[in-house]
Amino acid sequence: MTEVVRFTGGWLFDQGMAGWDVTVLRSDHADPRPLRILGARVASLEPVLAAPVRGPRSQAVAVHAELYDSDPRVRRMVHDAVDDMDRVWTWGHPPPAEPGEGAGAVRHRLSLAARAFKAQALAAAAAPDAGEGTTELLRGVALLRSSNGT
Repeated sequence: MTEVVRFTGGWLFDQGMAGWDVTVLRSDHADPRPLRILGARVASLEPVLAAPVRGPRSQAVAVHAELYDSDPRVRRMVHDAVDDMDRVWTWGHPPPAEPGEGAGAVRHRLSLAARAFKAQALAAAAAPDAGEGTTELLRGVALLRSSNGT
């Protein structure tokens, strides 16, 4: 969870302030307060992986690159959750080794409010605020779609 806050906390906050419904799926049992400070809902990853995608589809998906690359269930969930999109945002290192990956990196410029809330979320996570700066790096990954939609 600390990595989510460190690498995407400002982006998550700014998306929520722009009216997006932000949910963070996590596999640990750490205190969810840092993510709630950023305005995100928190849910457990395992039940989501076990259930089929129902209801409205995601408008955007961001996932840790190592998790996307290492867990086929996460890749399936991402592919199933994305409706008319052809991109998924990743963060962390290394970028996923998915065929058809895009090289497009985007630096999200954090709002002043995002920087302030991210600092508070890092403090709540007992993670030092190393002055991460005013931007966060996300990479776009193009998903190859087969005839069955995945």
